[in-house]
Amino acid sequence: MNTTNAVWSLVLLAAIFANLPFLNNRWMGLLPRRTLAAKGLHIRLLELIAAYFIVGGVGLYVEQSISQIYPQGWEFYAVTGFLFVTLAFPGFVYRYLMRH
Repeated sequence: MNTTNAVWSLVLLAAIFANLPFLNNRWMGLLPRRTLAAKGLHIRLLELIAAYFIVGGVGLYVEQSISQIYPQGWEFYAVTGFLFVTLAFPGFVYRYLMRH
């Protein structure tokens, strides 16, 4: 896989994982819930944080497979965190702002 395909695959994976907590009522999109009540916003935000770290781990693996891992400062994590939240906006709008 060349570098361009790896980057776009990672962006697509981030968009999917960012919207996953808002598009279903399963834990991390995989495990069924035992109660019938819908997940609250706090659970969805915790899942969003966990998804950010999962995608970050995949990104580190991709970077390691392509070249050497470059050390990052706090600015990198702030920007990628806000980018991940921005990618989650369509799922948030669908869950909380659209009428069903």
